[in-house]
Amino acid sequence: MTWRDLAVAAGQVPGATGQAVGYPALFVLVALGALVPVIPTGALVSSAAVVAFHQDALPFGVLLVFAVSASAAFAGDVALYWLGRRGVRSRNGSRWLQALRGRATPERLEQARTKLDEHGVLVLVVSRLLPAGRIPVMLACLLAEMPLRRFARGDAPACLAWAATYGLIGILGGSLFSEPWKGVALAVGLTLLISAGPALWRRARGGGSQEG
Repeated sequence: MTWRDLAVAAGQVPGATGQAVGYPALFVLVALGALVPVIPTGALVSSAAVVAFHQDALPFGVLLVFAVSASAAFAGDVALYWLGRRGVRSRNGSRWLQALRGRATPERLEQARTKLDEHGVLVLVVSRLLPAGRIPVMLACLLAEMPLRRFARGDAPACLAWAATYGLIGILGGSLFSEPWKGVALAVGLTLLISAGPALWRRARGGGSQEG
């Protein structure tokens, strides 16, 4: 189920039936997005919040989106960290650990390790909110051989803050339009802009430096 499906469900599917389908799908997609960082999980959460905002069960529906999203993100993060720890302990590594290394540049990894040394697990909260910030910090935690339990204690508030942030984006989109699909379009646009903004900024600065 995509954010378009969620928007259609808001207008065409009865509340109880739509919730029975939508919330489990949201959990699965967000958890998979944490494991395989190619699914736009922020956009999914914001879109689900738009749909919940327009349903009759307000504010219960929005709170449920928040709870499901935070739980799914936490489950995916912990599963990925556990798989990464298996790679750290193994002499031959693992494909999960190699995938994490491939998504973190040496510069970003070094920055994450420095911040981890200075601030401990609190840096996990910030990393979850920054675009492309989660993987370098998680990899830094793995290389520092942080126990899974300690990582989970830091990741729990990070996932709560992340779900709340993207849920609020969805509430904003839902409050501006009477039709759910318009709110979904705005929420998706905002989340994609947030995700792509830093990369576009670095590219623009790099281009400007070369011209200078």
